[in-house]
Amino acid sequence: MSNKRFRLWLPLIFSVVMVLGMFLGYKMKEKMPANTRFFATERKGIIQEVLDLIATRYVDPIRTDTLADAAIEEMLTHLDPHSVFIPASDLQQVNEDLAGKFEGIGIEFNIFSDTINVLSVLKGGPSETAGLEVGDKFLKIGDSTVTGKHIDGDKVRQLLKGLRGSKVNVTILRGMQQKSYTITRGVIPLFSLDAAYMIAPSTGYIRLNKFSETTYEEFMEAMQKLKEEGVQKLLLDLRGNGGGILQEAVEIADEFLNDNKLIVYTQGDHTRKQEFRAKREGIFEKGKLVVLVDEGSASASEVLTGALQDWDRAEVVGRRTFGKGLVQEQYNLNDGSALRLTIARYYTPLGRSIQKPYDKGIENYNEELLDRYNHGALLNADSNRSNTGQPYRTPGGKVVYGGGGITPDVFVAIDTSGLGVKITHLYYKNTLGNFVYKYYVAHLPQFKLFTNPIAFEKGFEVNNEIWNAFTAFAATDSISLKDLPATDKRYLQQRLKSLFARQQWRNEGFYEVNNANDNMVKSALEELEK
Repeated sequence: MSNKRFRLWLPLIFSVVMVLGMFLGYKMKEKMPANTRFFATERKGIIQEVLDLIATRYVDPIRTDTLADAAIEEMLTHLDPHSVFIPASDLQQVNEDLAGKFEGIGIEFNIFSDTINVLSVLKGGPSETAGLEVGDKFLKIGDSTVTGKHIDGDKVRQLLKGLRGSKVNVTILRGMQQKSYTITRGVIPLFSLDAAYMIAPSTGYIRLNKFSETTYEEFMEAMQKLKEEGVQKLLLDLRGNGGGILQEAVEIADEFLNDNKLIVYTQGDHTRKQEFRAKREGIFEKGKLVVLVDEGSASASEVLTGALQDWDRAEVVGRRTFGKGLVQEQYNLNDGSALRLTIARYYTPLGRSIQKPYDKGIENYNEELLDRYNHGALLNADSNRSNTGQPYRTPGGKVVYGGGGITPDVFVAIDTSGLGVKITHLYYKNTLGNFVYKYYVAHLPQFKLFTNPIAFEKGFEVNNEIWNAFTAFAATDSISLKDLPATDKRYLQQRLKSLFARQQWRNEGFYEVNNANDNMVKSALEELEK
C-alpha cells in the first residue's frame, strides 16, 4: 500500500526537486565570476562587453546608456543616410508627428522679451473654449512661474501637454489685466493639409506638408468640398513635403488612377517584393492634374508623383525632387528608444529607383542640394536633367528619368530674390515673424475688417507706414534695410502680406495670399490651361 502511495507522489516530488535545482543553479550562476560560469550558454557581444567594462572599471562615473546611444548612431553612419536611432526622449514627438495628433491645449506660442506670447489659438480647441486669445501673455502654468530670462520653450510645452481630460490652470496677462483660466486638455490635430480652395474658375488647389495617419482622410474631405464647388482641374502642391507614411500616399494615388494600375513596389535583400496597386474607383480619375514639386519633396511625395508621372496622369511642374527612395521600418527597443531601419527601396511603376546615390558618404549626401545650387541645377533645366541618369518612356511616349528623385516635365527655376544676405538674417533672427506678430496684435481692428483671405489679398497692401515700421524694427536686430535692391523689397513686402494672412487665417490664409504671386503656381495654372 505504501509503494502505491509513493508512486502517486513520485511525479510531484520529481517536479519540486527539478524546479528547486533550477533555482539553486541560477543563483549559483549569478555569484560566479563571468569567466568561470559553468551555466553560461551564450557569449556577450563585444559592444556589451566593452560597456560592462566601462561601467565596472572606468576611473570616473559615467552613464553607459549615453555611450550605447552614441555607439548605435556611429554604427548607423556606415549603413545609409536614413537608418536612424531615435532616443527615448525624442520618440514621443516623432510618433505624434506621424500620428497627426497629440494631447494638449491647442495654442501656438513664442517667447518675446522673456515672456510667452500666444501667437494663435486653435479654432474650437481647448484654449479657445476656455477663453484664451491671440496676444495673451503667460505668467503662470499651474504652480510654475513662466516669465524671466531662464524660461525654456521645451519646458513650457511639457507643462501644457497632458492626457486628454486632464486640467491645467493658467494665469495670463491681457493688456494690463491679469486673468486666470482652467483649460481641459484635449486631442490636438497636427494637420498635414495646409490649404484647399478654388484657386481659379473650375480649378482647385490642395497643399500637403507631410503624409501622416490622417492625411488621406484630410485629403478626401478637401476633395469632397472642391467637388461640390465644381472642380474640374486640380493643382496638387507637394513642395517641401518630406514624406511620411507610404500607405497614405498610395491611398491618394488610388484616387487619381484606375484599372488596377501599379502605384509603387518595394524590394530589399531581406524583404520580398511587394506591389501596391489601385483598387477602387477614385474621386478624381479624369480631371486635369498638375503636381508641384521641388528639392524638398521626398519619399512618399516622390512615390505619389512618380506614379502619376509614369502613367501620364499628371504634368509635374517644378524642380527635381530630393531623391529619398529607401523604405524604413521602426522597431521599438527595450529602453523606450527606437530604431528606424532601412529594409527596402521604392520603385516607380516603370521601375525607376527614386533613391539618389549615397556611396560617397553621408556628408557628401547631405550637401547634395547645395551642390545642385552651385552647379545650376536649381536655376537651369538642362543642368537639372543631365544629372538624373537613365531615361524611361511612359505609355504615352513621354521620356522620364531615373537615377534619383523625380525630374519635372516643366522646370521652374528657384526664385533667388529671397536669398539675399539681409533677408537671410531676417529669417535667422526671426525678425520677420516677430514683427508680424507684434504689428498684428497692435492693429487687430484694422485686420479684422477683412473677412477672408481673398478679400485680404485684393484689399490689403504693405504701405509705407508698415514698411517704415518694419525697417525700424529690423534695425533693433542690427539689420539695416537701407539700399535694399528693388526685387528684395518686393519679396519682403509680399512675404509680410502673406504672414499677416497666416496670423489671421493660419496656413490656409498664407497660401491663398502667397500663391497669387508664386511663379511656380503661375506656371502650373498655365499648364492646366493648355
